[in-house]
Amino acid sequence: MSRAKDLAKKNSLRIKRKRRVRGKIAGTALLPRVTIFKSNKYLSAQAINDVEGVTLASVNSKALNLNVNKENATKVGAAFAESLKAAKIEAVVFDRNGYLYHGVIAAFADALRDNGIKL
Repeated sequence: MSRAKDLAKKNSLRIKRKRRVRGKIAGTALLPRVTIFKSNKYLSAQAINDVEGVTLASVNSKALNLNVNKENATKVGAAFAESLKAAKIEAVVFDRNGYLYHGVIAAFADALRDNGIKL
């Protein structure tokens, strides 16, 4: 029973961080918002234009047959950078979606920077 309460508390704190961060940032056509989602198995990211409510580019580690760890997050970030460049997007606003900025999330962001996307 204690484990379920701990997981519920952890998720509620992430949702609080998500709302706090999300209230301060928004994406446009020139500077889209890149949001990331991390589960225990997969990692996905989207570039979103919040003004029109459309997704400009996306990537999913499941489609790339990769699971979640730092090395694979770097590969997913490189693939996402290529799809952003194909959509002629050079700079983005990074939305960590309430996750703490370390590990997989930081590796993904660093991969975007290393492949020429300005965060």
